[in-house]
Amino acid sequence: MVKFLVVHQGCDASILLNDTSGEQTQPPNLTLNPRAFDVVNSIKAQVEAACPGVVSCADILAVAARDGVVALGGPSWTVLLGRRDSTGSFPSQTSDLPPPTSSLQALLAAYSKKNLDATDMVALSGAHTIGQAQCSSFNGHIYNDTNINAAFATSLKANCPMSGGSSLAPLDTMTPTVFDNDYYKNLLSQKGLLHSDQELFNNGSTDSTVSNFASSSAAFTSAFTAAMVKMGNLGPLTGTSGQIRLTCWKLNSS
Repeated sequence: MVKFLVVHQGCDASILLNDTSGEQTQPPNLTLNPRAFDVVNSIKAQVEAACPGVVSCADILAVAARDGVVALGGPSWTVLLGRRDSTGSFPSQTSDLPPPTSSLQALLAAYSKKNLDATDMVALSGAHTIGQAQCSSFNGHIYNDTNINAAFATSLKANCPMSGGSSLAPLDTMTPTVFDNDYYKNLLSQKGLLHSDQELFNNGSTDSTVSNFASSSAAFTSAFTAAMVKMGNLGPLTGTSGQIRLTCWKLNSS
């Protein structure tokens, strides 16, 4: 869900539009699990049946992100409601999402563009405490980088060729289905799955923040919830802007 919110115009559910040339078809979004869209569409259908034309898809995304974190043992936060849905998809803006090969400087610049600071960036990266990535997202890291635990790299090479590959590996090898601060502990041991993950702890300006989050779960959850609220308020459509889609994957009929 974090990926849904960071990219594009803001928290406006533009990512949900099933446009054959829209955001879903762009490279940064091709690794998203299609089932996630099905889940949101199912939630929307149930909400519409109970309360038609009131709750936007953008608000559903924001609430689902919070509730998904809570369901996995993570913190809760207050989600401000009242967003409306985008009436368009913005494929050209998918470049706002930094790729897994990004340097620390590129990560900081991408988040700064959205008025998110270094602490926000490191905290939001902690969402990688859950989920999986395809080999194609990290094979460059395990074969070419030196800032990676050798045994960890070897274990990943067993299922991932030097180029390509569609096998999956957990972003957090310690507790991949629990929302906790083990992601940062992995970075301290040079066991970040993605190049961009390990860049957060690689003799750079964010090392101290990673160390703080690794040693203090409370520090991480406090920074994460604050960053999620800030990110959820990026350019929301309100008032008469946009629309409240009746179906998340398409625009309302005019």
